[in-house]
Amino acid sequence: MIPLSDVALRPELSQAASDVVASGWWSMGPKVAEFEAAFADALAARHALAVANGTAALHLALLALDYGPGDEVVLPSLTFVAAANTIRRVGATPVFCDIVGDGDLNLDPDDLRQAVTPATRAILVFHYGGFPCDMASVLDVAETTEVRVIEDSAHAPGSLWNGQSCGTIGDIGCFSFFANKNLPIGEGGMVVTGDEELADRLRLLRSHGMTTLTWDRERGHASTYDVVVPGLNYRLDEIRAAIGLVQLGFLAEENAARARLARLYRDALHGVDGYTMAFADRLGDEASAHHLAVALVPDAASRDEIRSRLAERRVQTSVHYPPIHQFSAYRNGRPSRALPQTEDAAARAITLPLFAGMTEDQVDLVVDALLDQ
Repeated sequence: MIPLSDVALRPELSQAASDVVASGWWSMGPKVAEFEAAFADALAARHALAVANGTAALHLALLALDYGPGDEVVLPSLTFVAAANTIRRVGATPVFCDIVGDGDLNLDPDDLRQAVTPATRAILVFHYGGFPCDMASVLDVAETTEVRVIEDSAHAPGSLWNGQSCGTIGDIGCFSFFANKNLPIGEGGMVVTGDEELADRLRLLRSHGMTTLTWDRERGHASTYDVVVPGLNYRLDEIRAAIGLVQLGFLAEENAARARLARLYRDALHGVDGYTMAFADRLGDEASAHHLAVALVPDAASRDEIRSRLAERRVQTSVHYPPIHQFSAYRNGRPSRALPQTEDAAARAITLPLFAGMTEDQVDLVVDALLDQ
């Protein structure tokens, strides 16, 4: 079977985890701090805070910016539902915008401008598949309308826009380290910001609003604590932080391997038998983390049948993503904006296997199975 994604089982990973277990300190402590510092250094970010998962990162970003009822956040519908769910959970309203088209699955700046209203407080961009959005246009809209920019960079650790790391361009950047991501540790995430005040607030919200941490008290740096805001427990543990430090050291190498494989997909599939590859002109570009390789079938009606035939050939595929505005939880209430490009591309998209350890022969097998229909 050719899986959709896979991880390299390096001995350094088990050794790092074993060392933490042997230390006797498993909750947030020195390894988390080391991971945060290394991640911040890798991205040239001022502040990086490790959190329990990518959804926690998004939730904390919205809480830190103090959004709630009456506030709107504009985001693409072609993203994972966690983004909209966290907006709803703080009491704000998600407003969906369209994508550019099947060649660029990121948000459309022109439609973004149409989606912004006087109630808009933020734009939540998503760097789909690790391909940076048109951030120049996003920042222009944000400046013109005086709204904040949150970057969902779950797919984009190591991605660059104009030489700047994705996640560091807006006000707050959110990362995911889920098991299928480019920097996998099982669960976990990171919030980055260049704003000192936001970093302080994020740090409090991450750990119950407490002024000191358990690790501080363990070392004798504090004997008690105050609670200054109603926070949550969104902390990362030491074991996953240790794994994250190892994985961070291989990130650039693995992203480069993904880029080479994505280029093979493009050369073999783009424009063949009616298939196109999303971001075809950027596949292989080292500025992208290449989290996903997405092919668009010629006819939406055949997409599910094609996936079934691939499964019969033991090729695992997925769909990234069913549009959020079409889910039951988001169909009711406020009328949806027209999102024709999103609906067309989402109905024809197939996510193909892509992981750093994939071989060229495996790419050939996937291509043969896709074209032999």
